[in-house]
Amino acid sequence: MEHITLLLAIVIVTALVFDFTNGFHDTANAMATTISTGALKPKTAVAMSAVLNLVGAFLSVEVAKTISKGLVDETGIAPEVILAALVGAILWNLLTWLIGLPSSSSHALMGGLIGATIASIGVSGVNGGVVVTKVLIPAIAAPLVAGVAAYFSARLTYKIGKNTAPKAQAKGYRNGQIASAGLVSLAHGTNDAQKTMGIITLALVAGGVLAPGSNPPMWVILSAGLAIALGTYLGGWRIIRTMGKGLTDLQPQQGFAAQTSAATVILASSHLGFSLSTTHSCSGAVMGAGLGRKGGVVRWSTATRMFVAWGLTLPAAGLVAAVAEFVARQGDWGVAAVAIFLVASCAAIWVISRRQVVNHTNVNDVDAPGSGDTDGAGEPGVVTTAIAAVTPPPAGAPADLSATIPAPSAPPAEPARSAAV
Repeated sequence: MEHITLLLAIVIVTALVFDFTNGFHDTANAMATTISTGALKPKTAVAMSAVLNLVGAFLSVEVAKTISKGLVDETGIAPEVILAALVGAILWNLLTWLIGLPSSSSHALMGGLIGATIASIGVSGVNGGVVVTKVLIPAIAAPLVAGVAAYFSARLTYKIGKNTAPKAQAKGYRNGQIASAGLVSLAHGTNDAQKTMGIITLALVAGGVLAPGSNPPMWVILSAGLAIALGTYLGGWRIIRTMGKGLTDLQPQQGFAAQTSAATVILASSHLGFSLSTTHSCSGAVMGAGLGRKGGVVRWSTATRMFVAWGLTLPAAGLVAAVAEFVARQGDWGVAAVAIFLVASCAAIWVISRRQVVNHTNVNDVDAPGSGDTDGAGEPGVVTTAIAAVTPPPAGAPADLSATIPAPSAPPAEPARSAAV
């Protein structure tokens, strides 16, 4: 580490800041359903998730290899490119956290890295085959596979427990949720913590500290694991609210099905080195489990906003990173300008977030912006309003004709006769 320059140190610190934001941004993936169903208290849930994220960071380095060795041409990358990529990823994480939308920290990092690389050395610096096979295809497949698996798992859980007392069934599945949530947290550590390991390793290669093709050093693994664990412990309560209450209403059986399905998909992808989004996997599983219960619904207005954010993640982070790379390459003043811009932007977003605080005390409130199928002020969404408008009254209930047939208006008063008549 004695060869690390000031610029490289700034890049490493910025990477750990990204890892921190990744932790609190993605806490919802593991713990939103557990918190929303009451299986664990909010603070207990995030503490458990933080510990397992740290453990998961030591289980594999396959995803880190995908980022540090495969996504871009590491021999043509300068440390300024890594810094710019991280700026784009951090700002996208914080913006989507502010509005309570689950989006992919992984894709924010990928988009930032791709955008900064293109701005630096051109399209040839990006390995398009790796982007397609290990980023884009998993991005589409992961929520679909997790959603289908969660749908059938939820159906199966209800079928198996149909003759069991509801209270006993709910208690059993809440315990199962705790175990499955731990599995998701462990899977998150094996997948997302490695992304920061990969980006730091790439920076060390770019700075000449490590030889091309090197694996992450132990101190990189440890620091990345600690950073994501700390962020997880602080809890991304805004996104937890959306994931737990905003997409659908989950019962313990559905929560168990969703988390088990998502964990299976994430662990399988980590083993194969696919850098998929844990957010995509968990969101797909939540929606699948929501539809797996008879009468269950998905709040599509919230889901649509989430899908739009998913589609914008790569290009938005890439665009910010490209601009940051152009400024950073101007020299020391450019690097300083990018660093100041990042700090100022983070501070501004934090100040704005204080106008409406979401924390462990109100995370399960449903009458708040981002907590359900609403437009931000407790008003029902378009789908909910349309369904309510055509729903017939319950059988046997007297019809309220006054709501549909206007009362006859009073006859107009005759004009007063003249006093002279």
